This record gives sequence, structure tokens and C-alpha cells, in this order.
Amino acid sequence: MSKKFDVVVIGGGPAGYVAAIRCAQLGLSTACIDKWLNKENKPVFGGTCLNVGCIPSKALLDSSHKYEEAKEKFGLHGIAVGEVSMDIGVMLKRKEQIVKNLTMGVATLFKANGVTPLEGKGKLLAGKKVEFTDHAGTTEIIEASNVIIATGSVPVNIPPAPLSGNIVVDSTGALEFTEVPKRLGVIGAGVIGLELGSVWGRLGSEVVVLEAQDNFLHLVDQTVAKEAQKLFTKQGMDIRVSARVTGTELKENSVVVTFQDSEGEKSEEFDKLIVAVGRRPFTEGLLAGDSGVNMDERGFIHVDETCSTDAPGVWAVGDVVRGPMLAHKASEEGVMVAERIAGHKAQLNYDVIPSVIYTHPEIAWVGKTEDQLKAAGEKYNVGMFPFAANGRAMASADTDGFVKIIADAETDRILGASVIGPNAGDLCQQMVIAMEFGSSAEDIGMMVFSHPTVSEAVHEAALAVNNQAIHKANRRTKK
Repeated sequence: MSKKFDVVVIGGGPAGYVAAIRCAQLGLSTACIDKWLNKENKPVFGGTCLNVGCIPSKALLDSSHKYEEAKEKFGLHGIAVGEVSMDIGVMLKRKEQIVKNLTMGVATLFKANGVTPLEGKGKLLAGKKVEFTDHAGTTEIIEASNVIIATGSVPVNIPPAPLSGNIVVDSTGALEFTEVPKRLGVIGAGVIGLELGSVWGRLGSEVVVLEAQDNFLHLVDQTVAKEAQKLFTKQGMDIRVSARVTGTELKENSVVVTFQDSEGEKSEEFDKLIVAVGRRPFTEGLLAGDSGVNMDERGFIHVDETCSTDAPGVWAVGDVVRGPMLAHKASEEGVMVAERIAGHKAQLNYDVIPSVIYTHPEIAWVGKTEDQLKAAGEKYNVGMFPFAANGRAMASADTDGFVKIIADAETDRILGASVIGPNAGDLCQQMVIAMEFGSSAEDIGMMVFSHPTVSEAVHEAALAVNNQAIHKANRRTKK
């Protein structure tokens, strides 16, 4: 006799495990299937984000940033520390402990909420049945009233640069370098490439980033992108745009990369090469031919605005569906679907999903960019405020960057915001909240912000939208 659940979730990453927990909280009998095995060959939940993505990369970013501060910045505060060195082994061990704590936390949450963990592979069959195969190879059929697909994504591989051992690696391999590469090549100047390049660059690597696009950070407001490129170059990162990789040649302990740029064909030799050109939906072995679930030409599962697939009672969330591949977007889709299965009218506002690049300075944005509004012919006002004029940023010796807020020229409603600078992700979240409630720039300008905080830059940028900034000269630009 097969097992039966109200909900079966296939995938235990930030989309899947959150959906499973919320379903259980809403009184639905819930099982969550995941096949992940950690380095100790033990099954764990948490997906890419907790195991080899968001969390471990941020651990390395934090460690490397502290190292760089101790080496380069402490003297500004009168702190003498002598020679500074980094123990890579300790840094990696700390990262692994954080990952272990969080994945164990998911298991604890499953137990506390009554979610049934199923360790192995899930395949969706017709009629909302799931074929579950555990790690020992035993297969059983599970019946469900609803199925949520949350299988996530995997790194994109490119033919000119096939992965090879610990020399040519993807984002997962780049988290495991046991020594600092002398020369590090990075293919792709996106979020992953810049973050991982920053980690090893801070620790001493000569980092060269090869980006095929003509514009650096082409999805980001170009005012911010230009500032970011200037600051990263100042930090020592060699960013080459319009550089399309055409081939790689492995040597004993290095790789030669051939690429084409505006000057013609060139080649560079690196000790390590990170391939960070994006991610693709992971659906291999997931769907039976008669499951009723359809995919588009790029491999994304087709869903409507509520994440319902073409098969009744089957849902899909996270990286496996349209939209930005962001853990927080995935989690909130999981919550929305759980709520809808339970009969509630939940929905997700896709217009106010923030994005963050955890370099230093951080880069964060939400809503429309100025470039998008200009292309659409919309009328808008812009307010900007530099951290160089912010007292808390000055006290912290962290004054690079600015806040930029864009509002509708007629209604003053905030259309988008971008931040490059200290705590950009947290500051941008203030704008997410404001936009969710339909705030105007004037609304933000009328609020009281604690002093001294870097968040005052948000306040001043909002005031600047309407030519009312206090701590800088007002030069509002009307479009």
C-alpha cells in the first residue's frame, strides 16, 4: 500500500523546505524529498543555498573581508596588528561548520513542524503520484493531493571551458580552494563571479574577469554599474567586458584561456579558472512523459502567476520557474503556494523583489532602473545621496557609493531604488517595504531616521527626489 500525503514537495532547498514547513503549519500532512548528500555522504536538506551557494559564499566573503580590513584598514583607526596572515584551512572549516549548523537546523524544523523527510530522488508521475527512490535504490509510489516541484538550479557549463578537477571549476569548486591562486580567471561578471572573485582577490589572487557582455552589470542601473566597475578596478580586479571565451587548454597545474575581445584573439594563463556564466533549471529525471507538466524552450517549468503548472494540483516554485534565481524569491513562492493549497488567497508582488551582490561595497536594487524607465519613455525624478556625505559612513571609513531613488514625476510614487555602499542589502530592503505599501518619495522624506546611521542616506536621497535634500546641494534632474 502506497503512502499518502496532502502535499509532497520535491526538492529541499529554500523553496522546497520553506514550502514544506508552511504546509505543515497549515495543517497539511507533508513530505519533502531531497537527494543531497554532504561531504560525509550523509543526506541533508537545504539545497544549493545552504550547502554550496548563498551561505558558504557569504561565510568566505565575511572572512576575506575581515582579513583585508585587518591588513589594509586597521591602521586608519590607530590599530597596530603587525603581520597579518590567513589560515585557509581554518577559514574553510568555519564555513563548513556554518553549513552544518544550518542544515541541521532544517532537520530540526522539519521535526518540530511535523514534516516527513524523505532522503532520495523524486519523479513526478501522472495523477499526482511521485516515484520515490531512496539512496539504497528502493523505490515506492507516493500519492499526494498536491505536489510542489522545487528542484532548483545547477551551474551552466560552456563547451569552451569544460570543468576539470580543481583547476577549471564552477561556483561549488571555487568554495573549496585549499590555497590562494596566484592568478585567478573568472568567466562571467555576474553576482557569482564578482563575489567569488572578491573572496580570492582579497586573499591575494590576481583576478581577471572575462565578461562576454558589452556592458558591465547590464541588468543593474548603469549609474551604479559604472561606479561599481570603478571601485572594483581600484580594488585590483581586472574586468574585461566584450571578452568572449573561445577555448581552454589544460596544463599540469594551470589553464590557458583563449578569448576574443575588441582587439582580436588573446590568451591568458591562470592557476585556477572559475566558470560563472549563470545557472539553469534542474529537471533531469524529474518528470514522467505523462506527468502533464510542461516546460518552455529554456527548460523552465511553465507556471501561471500563482506558480500553478499545467497539471492540476501540481505547483512549481523557485529557480525551476520564470523570474530571477534568488533564494528569497524562491522561499516566498513556496509560502504563497502553501497558502493557496490551504485555501487562502495569497499572492506575490514580483515588482518588488530585491537583488543583492555581496561584494564590498555591496550592490542592491529593487524595481525599475533609470535605464528601463528612459527606454519606456516614462517621466520620472531622481534623487541621489553619496555616502561620502553621511556621518556614520565617514566614522566607519566606509564612504564609497551612494543611494539612488527614482519616483514618478507626476505621482511621486517610488518606482525603483539602487544602493551601492555599506549595508546596501539592508538599506535597499527599506525601499522594498516602502514600495510594497505604495510610498512616495515624500513619504520617506517625512519619516524620522536615526542619527547617525547609514540609513540617513536613504532619507536624503528621497528628499533629493523633490529637490529638498539637506546635506547636499540639490541638483534634481527632471526627465
